[in-house]
Amino acid sequence: QVQLVESGGGLVQAGGSLRLSCAASGRTFSNYAMGWFRQAPGKEREFVAAINRSGGTYYADSVKDRFTISRDNAKNTVYLQMNSLKPEDTAVYYCAVYERGVLTSTTAYTYWGQGAQVTVSS
Repeated sequence: QVQLVESGGGLVQAGGSLRLSCAASGRTFSNYAMGWFRQAPGKEREFVAAINRSGGTYYADSVKDRFTISRDNAKNTVYLQMNSLKPEDTAVYYCAVYERGVLTSTTAYTYWGQGAQVTVSS
């Protein structure tokens, strides 16, 4: 019922920047907290960042001070601005809708986007 469409992935050199976008369907977007996760081949899916209904943010230690999550409720869109990118940031990035539970756990989220590939070269 809820659909998330991601865009903005690509290839960038270490130290560069990318911005991911995630557009959500429906007129109740402002009622949900949203999160970003990432998964590299052969690795577990890990928490990146989350933003609550009021705009408060939470980040994984690995991306703190480099990534910024934001939302535009008028456009039903959540963003992930990624600066000072490192090769270890290479992964498929997923946006997701928070339901309940531990904020950093994949099981706390219900709906997921299709994923956006981010590749950082050294």
